[in-house]
Amino acid sequence: MSSASDAEDRPVIDRLDPPAAIAGGSFELRGSNLSAPTEQQPVVRFGKAAGRLIVGGSHRVVVSVPEDAAEGSITVQRNGQRSEAAHCSLGLAIAENLHPVANPAVDAEGNIYTTRSGSRGEKVPVSVFKIDLNFNLRPLVSEIINPTGLLVDPDGSLLVSGRHDGTIYSVDPNGQVEAYAEGMGVATGLAMDAAENLYVGDRTGTIFKIARDRQIFVFATLEPSISAYHLAFGPDGNLYVSGPTTSSYDPIYRVLPTGDVEVFRRGFGRPQGLTFDAAGRMYAACSYRGRKGVFRMSLDGDGEPELVVSGPGIVGQVLTKNGEMIVATASSLYRVPGAGWLD
Repeated sequence: MSSASDAEDRPVIDRLDPPAAIAGGSFELRGSNLSAPTEQQPVVRFGKAAGRLIVGGSHRVVVSVPEDAAEGSITVQRNGQRSEAAHCSLGLAIAENLHPVANPAVDAEGNIYTTRSGSRGEKVPVSVFKIDLNFNLRPLVSEIINPTGLLVDPDGSLLVSGRHDGTIYSVDPNGQVEAYAEGMGVATGLAMDAAENLYVGDRTGTIFKIARDRQIFVFATLEPSISAYHLAFGPDGNLYVSGPTTSSYDPIYRVLPTGDVEVFRRGFGRPQGLTFDAAGRMYAACSYRGRKGVFRMSLDGDGEPELVVSGPGIVGQVLTKNGEMIVATASSLYRVPGAGWLD
């Protein structure tokens, strides 16, 4: 029978931040009796898997998500007592041994597309993969070298940018490949506006616009990126662009329909994939003020960017119709359950 003092000493988790994470990410737990300096370090578990304690204190604990974590149920055990479980959204790996360098893409049926991009000029056995609704990874394309940006067009074809040869390819559902446009420099990010004009980021600083009749225009010019441009249209009709440079204080740009460029927000480390949810909020893969993962922010510029998925090496993400976020790191894809997105 537990005593009143036992209940008073039991660790209590009041809240956790952020709401979601993948392996290698971290959660900050706030509460009471979480740790004590004179005792052995508390054990924080995700189901049965123990996390690595980064910071321990009575009212604040920071813990890293272990590779074998499969349950989003967090408990703190100290001095023989265990807290009630707090619940988080934990990313589960659905594909490994890949090399994404931008957002995954999702078609109307919910199939997911990703890449094994390879080093510069490297021809890999399979360069574009399709992940079906049962999360089976299947080869789709082998002939595209250094595939980078992915976009599913309104006809259901997958558009792929090849940064090796500056070509945009169109891939049908059977994996048949044809050139869509050529001469795009070091072609990286892709986005399509409401009129079905395609926009392509050239890593050397140009954003191209390709009209539906395949005429090509220079739409905007930005500072060159050290890796890739990442493009996404916002609900306001403006094109948003990220491109990491050698700075640790990079901006995300807003490009108006006229092609004029302005800074949307500044202060990000290696900003990469951009996504918007149904409420018009932006999600960006980056680091911000010492934290890494996927950050959410409003387009009106109010408030600080909010970390919603913690994790290392995230290069992009996409939201699915069933409320999940598919998160891409430099080698793997994770599915992170959520809705709305995580409110």
